[in-house]
Amino acid sequence: MASSRLKRGLVTTTSVAVALTLSGCLQNPDAGAGAGGFGADTEPEEGDGVVTIMGAFGGSEEELFNASLADFEAESGIDVQYVSDQDFTTNILIRVDAGDPPDIGLFPQPGGVMQMAQAGNIVPIDQFLDYDALNASLVNGFLDSANYRGRVYAAPMRMAVKSIVWYPKKAYEEGGWNTEPASLAELDEVAEQIKSDTDAAPWCIGWESAQATGWVGTDWVEEYMLRLHGPDVYDDWVAHRIPFNDERVVQAIEAYGELANEEGNVLGGATGILSTPFGEAMTPAFQEDPDCYLMRQGNFATGFFPEDVQANLDEEVGIYVFPPAEDGYDGQPILGGGDLAAAFTYDTDTIEVMEFLTSPEFGGPWAEGGGWLSPHTTFDASLYVDETTRQIAEMAYNADVFRFDASDVMPKEVGSDSFWKGMVAFQSGEATAQEVADDIENSWPDTGDAATETGSGR
Repeated sequence: MASSRLKRGLVTTTSVAVALTLSGCLQNPDAGAGAGGFGADTEPEEGDGVVTIMGAFGGSEEELFNASLADFEAESGIDVQYVSDQDFTTNILIRVDAGDPPDIGLFPQPGGVMQMAQAGNIVPIDQFLDYDALNASLVNGFLDSANYRGRVYAAPMRMAVKSIVWYPKKAYEEGGWNTEPASLAELDEVAEQIKSDTDAAPWCIGWESAQATGWVGTDWVEEYMLRLHGPDVYDDWVAHRIPFNDERVVQAIEAYGELANEEGNVLGGATGILSTPFGEAMTPAFQEDPDCYLMRQGNFATGFFPEDVQANLDEEVGIYVFPPAEDGYDGQPILGGGDLAAAFTYDTDTIEVMEFLTSPEFGGPWAEGGGWLSPHTTFDASLYVDETTRQIAEMAYNADVFRFDASDVMPKEVGSDSFWKGMVAFQSGEATAQEVADDIENSWPDTGDAATETGSGR
């Protein structure tokens, strides 16, 4: 736990950091220069044997997280105290503003990391981690999600993968359709074959999510942005270095529309997408005679499958990666997310916990318990609970680039408001792709320095 002396030092550090931010003096990690008042020769405080961690997950995930720390605590002698807070995004700000931050925060979205980095409230990771070794073991591009003005302020301790196409294994394989489409064109061919060979729709798509309806649509646009235009343009879009109504963004929205709004392509048709709960979208695929076959959704989707499917996942479900565009980015991108560990205090115990949390050695019990993916390509994949989970991890490990969900990085006025609403307007036919993009661009807030300085920047 941070000592009073260290907390007082953090306030001074914050003032220095803000000055550096405003003057544009933050440095590339490779330079080893100081941001937030931390120079290469700054020594950490001595730890007091207790490290507090605050995160958003609870329940069984909290139990498996603590189980993954048990051996480390016994060997290191450090007492790690985790606090679960479902309103993490709000309450972490309150605690920091009150001068009472945890030693480590586990951020489910990069936006909070950027906000803290701008204010100088967190320690850049190259101050205490081997940046190059860490970057070499992580899925390519993951550290870019926590890069603020050329320096990285958090490292992942959990990964989520979104670019997955799910299908009912037995029925799909009986149909003889392609289980490894190499491009979006080949995936379109699969859809046409399903329509030709069956009475079913190829795609299972559902967006309904109460007040959050529309987030599924933002994921589709993000997938197409990565495939059509590549990670550099994607980064510029996320950071608002290009406007939201750039012609390339409009093209990505329209590309989704070509798939979802084509007659017979989606169960329930274009309007049914909005009324189908996202968690139930694929349920009709598991009937004896499926009504639809394909769903693009993240690895968390398994929790919504019927219980008998979950109990026998490897036999009941097949997967392949949402493929690249043949005339777009020359590589296989992966859209995803994860929890990012950031240090608020700079002492020897916090450093030791951060080193373990962000290493390939963390997470074995969590992997064996299910529902967790390591962001490290060197993680022991044999620990994953089933073959399906191993395949999902390998999708990310073998990808050419990983990018964080854009709406989780954009300002909340856009990422969880106008972007969601705009996609609903597009899907319902109330607005064209251009009109949606124009409206979202007009909603983008003036967030100042932070909005234009995030992204890879390296």
